[in-house]
Amino acid sequence: MNVNQLKKSVALSAINYISFSDVIGIGTGSTIKFFIEGLGKKNFFIKGAVSSSSSTSLLLKKYKIKELYLNDVKFLSFYIDGADEINMFFEMIKGGGAALTKEKIIAKKSKKFICIVDEFKIVNTLGFFPLPLEIIPMSYKFVKCELKKIGGNVKLRKNIITEHGNIILDIFNLYIYDPYYIENKINSIPGVVTVGLFSLRKADLILIGTKNGVKIIKKI
Repeated sequence: MNVNQLKKSVALSAINYISFSDVIGIGTGSTIKFFIEGLGKKNFFIKGAVSSSSSTSLLLKKYKIKELYLNDVKFLSFYIDGADEINMFFEMIKGGGAALTKEKIIAKKSKKFICIVDEFKIVNTLGFFPLPLEIIPMSYKFVKCELKKIGGNVKLRKNIITEHGNIILDIFNLYIYDPYYIENKINSIPGVVTVGLFSLRKADLILIGTKNGVKIIKKI
């Protein structure tokens, strides 16, 4: 099986957790595209979904899945999303698609976070994938200087403006042995909207697409 086949298999397996009465949050990315496509082809309609990005909203519209706005929703049964990297402590890096702020908000709002990934996203130590953060543009030089104290090589992601009008920095070569500490440390820097570390709000369930089928990892 190639990577896309692994992504599709794990994405379709996540649909088994959803019922027609659910309102869910939906993330952004290539694996999520397969999830939305599969959900749209089911013979039932969920109550609705809260989208984490404009690209996800377009897919919801294409497959006639009702989009709801977070401020109008009291309860989200599930948040379904992928990850750029995830460890076996259910901590992850997200934000390769520049939608990390909405993703983090919706994940926090949801009762259960189901992370769907292919087996190549599983790591022992986070940081091989560049760590993204969304920042206010005027704070760029200040934030960059503060990040140098933490380590890694900080680069501006070129030609990217978020849906909130902000910019994205990526930290390369920062191997994250204490994700909880690093998330709090970076979030405390003035000008940072949020960082793409999910250790304060971890996944509750990991579904992993492997060559031998979908592997399910639950919290003990």
